[in-house]
Amino acid sequence: MITKKNNFWRNLYLVIAFLILYLPIFYLIFYSFNSGGGMSDFSHFTWRYYREIWADQRLILITVQTFFLAFLSSLLATIIGTSGALGIYSIKNMQVRTLILGLNNILLVSPDVIIGSSFLIFFTVLGIKLGFTSVLLSHIAFSIPIVVLMVLPKLQEMNSSFINVAQDLGANQRQILKGVILPIITPGMIAGYFMAFTYSLDDFAVTFFVTGNGFETLSVEIYSRARQGISLEINALSALMFLFSLFLVIGYYFISKDSPKSKRKDQKAQQNLIR
Repeated sequence: MITKKNNFWRNLYLVIAFLILYLPIFYLIFYSFNSGGGMSDFSHFTWRYYREIWADQRLILITVQTFFLAFLSSLLATIIGTSGALGIYSIKNMQVRTLILGLNNILLVSPDVIIGSSFLIFFTVLGIKLGFTSVLLSHIAFSIPIVVLMVLPKLQEMNSSFINVAQDLGANQRQILKGVILPIITPGMIAGYFMAFTYSLDDFAVTFFVTGNGFETLSVEIYSRARQGISLEINALSALMFLFSLFLVIGYYFISKDSPKSKRKDQKAQQNLIR
């Protein structure tokens, strides 16, 4: 039985954990408005560094490149990862399925430095020029396992009787996929896409190894500028990225919220197929 005392300590632990996680971020955001140019004394409130971001054409270009890369790699990873999850789900031999899932999880548990160096060697051997293509392929590769892990549980929760009934009524594989399977696994696909998008957006270690001249992402650019000294323009950029991530999470919550209305729509679609 959980007592009020246990609830107090649990809530206190959560508060401390969130403070440790978010205080450095809020500290960074707070000094992005400092007119003093440093992170020791706060002089006066200013929007100067946010205006400098919009005046920095190089930074704007890198931001556009980063978001385009994240969008494209996440989209392709979602398509490939969903297909992979469907393939794994169709395997009846549990030993083979476990083996494939283990191979799928290697990129999730391996250090980013190892993954980045492995991709660098791989692209060098194949003669692929480092740049947008190498970064895109790398981001797709490490995003696929994330999508698989998001979609596969939805497939395992699916009632197989819907598929059996659809087959008995003469539905082909395409109709089953479109009318039964996709409506059920859509929340997993959305979750996988958002996770892949986030991972691609803030990845540094892998991108640092496989990027080349003429193409950079925000994480690599911020690292390069931070090495040159403290710049509150980086603080301002980080604040904007944090706000974007916050809106992304809120948007994902409302999109993936499994309301009774969406459940009725899925059931209606399945009943239409059966009819």
